[in-house]
Parts: sequence; structure tokens; C-alpha cells
Amino acid sequence: PVLKDPKVNDYLTAIFNNVLVIEETSLRSSRFNDISIKEMHTIDVIGNIDGATPSDVARTLMVTLGTVTTSLNNLERKGYVERIRSTKDRRVVHIYLTKKGRLVYRLHQRFHNEMVRQITDGMDDTEYQVMKKGLMKLYHFLEDLK
Repeated sequence: PVLKDPKVNDYLTAIFNNVLVIEETSLRSSRFNDISIKEMHTIDVIGNIDGATPSDVARTLMVTLGTVTTSLNNLERKGYVERIRSTKDRRVVHIYLTKKGRLVYRLHQRFHNEMVRQITDGMDDTEYQVMKKGLMKLYHFLEDLK
């Protein structure tokens, strides 16, 4: 189908860019100003996967294991994550958030939850389901490009 409203593309592009800028700005102006938005996304993945491994992080963020290793070295040095070798298989390393890491993770989650609340506030169930369907279609389109 033909694009019904060219503004939709403008909105999607602006939303994507604005979220990144706002996240970066809020990090810079917080007490967690020693981490980048990319490091925040690494923290986010670790917070979402219990006992995450470096491979889990690399796969989720679609980056190389070397990139993840560098990021984990920095985050460990800054006190956000800790690596713990598996007791079942000594070759496996699990990554966990420290207290500081859990705090910044929760603050980041709160930002995303507030964003979703702002979007969905006042929507009836039909509107919500239509929005959800559109977002799922966008999600699958982007997933297929990976």
C-alpha cells in the first residue's frame, strides 16, 4: 500500500533520534555520567537476562564479542558489572549487575515505562491493540533485517 501520511516516517525518525538524545542527555546530567548510552544498553541487556554471558550480550546488541569484552572491561572498572565464572563449567563467565548497575538499570527502565505510559494513557483497548499491532509489525520488519 501507498504511504497514507508521509508524516509517519518523519515521526518515526524523530522519535528514534529523540529517544537516543534524551537518554544520552539524561545520563550526562545524572550521577551516572561516566557511562555512554551504548554502555547503558549493555547494562540493560545484562539486567534483562539472568546470568547473562558475553555471548548473550553480543547476540542481543548485534555486536562482536570483542566489542562486548571492551564494554564489559569498562563497566567492570567503573563498578557497574561483575563477572563470575560458572561453577558448573569453568569456561563460562556470567555477568551480573552490581548494586550501582542495578540502580542505573532501574532508572533506565523507569524512563522507558514512563514513555510507554505517556503514549498509552487515555487509549481505549481498540486503540491500544491497533498501536500494538503496528509496533509488532515494525519490530518483525527490523528483526528480519538482522
